[in-house]
Amino acid sequence: MKKGVITAVIIVGLIYFFFNPANSSIFPKCPFYAFTGLKCPGCGSQRAIHSLLHLNFKASLGYNALLTLSLPVIFVLGYSERIRSKHPNFYRRIHNEKFIWGCFIVTISWWIFRNIFDI
Repeated sequence: MKKGVITAVIIVGLIYFFFNPANSSIFPKCPFYAFTGLKCPGCGSQRAIHSLLHLNFKASLGYNALLTLSLPVIFVLGYSERIRSKHPNFYRRIHNEKFIWGCFIVTISWWIFRNIFDI
């Protein structure tokens, strides 16, 4: 299973590297934005990933700052999952109710903030 996941990540990464979501119709559009005209917390993530793969951090921040700034947290979460059985205390410190609520509050705040200030 791990080889399948790694292969899928590589294939998706190559697609995002070679095709720009800003001008390619192969990528899905945000249904929330299409329906309401408001940006969801994930709007711009595909373009941000494309920019990150091209090492354009400034553009990535402009497309979706929450995703770009959350990458270190995402990597730590993935790492803690990977070493979960060897280091259960590390895993428990990260996967707790306060952390989850903190992520929820940050995401909702980003959602409101980006629509008020048109980011």
